[in-house]
Amino acid sequence: MKASATAIAGVLVIEPAVFGDARGFFFESWNRKAFAQAVGRDVEFVQDNHSMSLRNVLRGMHYQLRRPQGKLVRVVAGEVFDVAVDLRRSSPTFGRWVGERLSSANHRMMWIPAGFAHGFVVLSEAAEFLYKTTDYYAPDDERTLLWNDPAVGIAWPLAAQPLLKPKDAAGTPLARAETYP
Repeated sequence: MKASATAIAGVLVIEPAVFGDARGFFFESWNRKAFAQAVGRDVEFVQDNHSMSLRNVLRGMHYQLRRPQGKLVRVVAGEVFDVAVDLRRSSPTFGRWVGERLSSANHRMMWIPAGFAHGFVVLSEAAEFLYKTTDYYAPDDERTLLWNDPAVGIAWPLAAQPLLKPKDAAGTPLARAETYP
């Protein structure tokens, strides 16, 4: 397992060792010891989630304020553009974003620590997205950052207007968003 830094400290691109031959491939998608070595700390996950979305569906930008979640995300079918926005006011990268193409072909994962809003847009016909979380989903604690807030300036690779859930379309701009210390 190889961890590569992104432009925001703490957010990492994880590349597992993939072993392939004429029959297909094999890789460890989760190994607690290898992950701890790659990211420099032990992480306990409490929940796995699996979503399927069609092309141009944009999910996000979600975060939980009092019960923040670290997330290890990956794609098992299709391709997405995955994004994390730093919402830690004490961070030198507060309000900045990083994005990465994750696909079933490249096997990349992204580690998004607690303190970030997270979302993705589907680039393929459909995508199946898996993610592990460090805390349980708490709907009453969930917040949504506005996906297209010009103050954040996410460069979504969109060919058309995204398909959004009403709560995602009505997200809160960064200037008014509840954030972390």
